[in-house]
Amino acid sequence: MIVSVFLGSLLGAMALGMPIAFALLVSGLCLMFTIGMFDSQIMAQNLINGADSFPLLAIPFFILAGELMNAGGISKRIIDFATALVGHIKGGLGYVAIIGALVFAGLSGSAVADTAALGAILIPMMVSAGYDKNRSAGLIAAGGIIAPIIPPSIPMIIFGVTSGVSITKLFMAGIVPGFMLAVGLTIAWYLVVRKSNFKVFPKKSGKEIVTVTVKALWALVLPAIIIGGLKFGIFTPTEAGVVAAFYALFVGLVVYRELKLKNLFHVLVASGKMTSVVMFLAAAAMVSSWLITVANIPGELTAMLGPLMENKLLLLMAINLVVFLVGTAMDLTPTVLILTPVLMPIITAAGIDPVYFGLLFILNNSIGLLTPPVGTVLNVAAGVGKISMEDIIKGVWPFLLVHIIILLLLTLFPQLVMVPLGWFT
Repeated sequence: MIVSVFLGSLLGAMALGMPIAFALLVSGLCLMFTIGMFDSQIMAQNLINGADSFPLLAIPFFILAGELMNAGGISKRIIDFATALVGHIKGGLGYVAIIGALVFAGLSGSAVADTAALGAILIPMMVSAGYDKNRSAGLIAAGGIIAPIIPPSIPMIIFGVTSGVSITKLFMAGIVPGFMLAVGLTIAWYLVVRKSNFKVFPKKSGKEIVTVTVKALWALVLPAIIIGGLKFGIFTPTEAGVVAAFYALFVGLVVYRELKLKNLFHVLVASGKMTSVVMFLAAAAMVSSWLITVANIPGELTAMLGPLMENKLLLLMAINLVVFLVGTAMDLTPTVLILTPVLMPIITAAGIDPVYFGLLFILNNSIGLLTPPVGTVLNVAAGVGKISMEDIIKGVWPFLLVHIIILLLLTLFPQLVMVPLGWFT
């Protein structure tokens, strides 16, 4: 009964076109009335508590860092660096997109921001070189979802705050799977383009490669600074966000000198708008999260999943299927905020490592960014590439399949996550 009220009110409000944050508040109100404890003060207090979180401060700083990187010329130099390395290979611009996505992922932590930045520069280049536009946009969209896996991942920060799991451990757990995604995309791109004949760039000399690398060095060392600082306990994830934002500001203003003071206001406004959306979602989700706990919805679901609790693999497969289906209809952030308080008690009861589950959960939700009808990253890539949703779906499916295969591998072989996690922590 309680589960039906929660899902019915949430999905009903969303079906009416209500923004997800307000739909969460509506579902919270319905739960309050159902269990007979309506109190406006409880709702207001939980709204405040939802946003009043020190770890969540990392989100606005990493969002700001991403905006500063795009405005300060860091993005362009990363692409120049990747082009110098592999631009002369057949299909080289595709490999440039994958390398760029991997580096960008270690800078911003946002799939949407990375896809927009890469797509705006690379899709026109790929089309002019004779690449299929649908495949090019599909590859860049698929590369964009490496960002929620590689630190500093914004979705992992949200999951860590919501679940109480160590954000630093979540970051470390994502390093190897993130590289696996990049390798998988590289193999898929090779298979897609092996019989094609594209225009390639002239091979760069060793001196030219060194010159381009030196120019991009300021951008390339930032992921190492963040990961190294977290591993050795120099700063927390929130402090890492401050370091990234200050670093991007310094490089853009002082080193590359492409970020002008007159443009800084627009960068701050864009960052503030994106931050406000995420923080209001987090605040609204706290209301539902508290009421989900009070109404014992996790307990009801645990009873329903009772037959699977003894078999961790079957339980994870069932949860993966549910999350995948939800991800086709809902964006990543609200899915994490809604499902985390529901699923974590089940995961704990089944004895599954919460860091390992968090990695699978974020990866599965990230795959949802590539699946219609919502597919936020898919929509961004289609918009930047100026192609229809139908066309980009045709272009993205080989790369989407790669991500699903890697999700299955990580589910079947937890050692792929847990062994490297032991090294890094």
